Amino acid sequence: MYLWFKLIHIFFIISWFAGLFYLPRIYVNLAQVSPQAEPAEYARLLCMAQRLYKFMAPLGYGALIFGIAIPFAAGWWDQGWVHTKLLLGLLLLGYQHICRAHLRCFEQQACRHSHKFYRFFNEIPVLLMAAALYLVVFKPF
Repeated sequence: MYLWFKLIHIFFIISWFAGLFYLPRIYVNLAQVSPQAEPAEYARLLCMAQRLYKFMAPLGYGALIFGIAIPFAAGWWDQGWVHTKLLLGLLLLGYQHICRAHLRCFEQQACRHSHKFYRFFNEIPVLLMAAALYLVVFKPF
């Protein structure tokens, strides 16, 4: 079962991260477009962001479910790195929910952040992914 769980987990992770990486890039563009000056462009980008969020949101839960199943199947539950990796997964799920809050602000045309903010915001999942990969590869504790 371990290999099946691992395969499914990797599938969910790849798909989810595609959304986690791209959604804030759409936010960068949305923050640069005035909804009053360019309503068609704003509506197009907003629609892209809404569809992407609806696609990626369930993938995060799938990644987390199989990320929890793997340590049980492999007998790793007592290793500290597993708990830290699961914490990173929960942080990424929290990031996803923060993305939803930003999407709501764009839907209400009430975004107060600049495109520069979203450029930095976009780097958070990269850093969390790097930390999770380190834990999986090196199993430091």
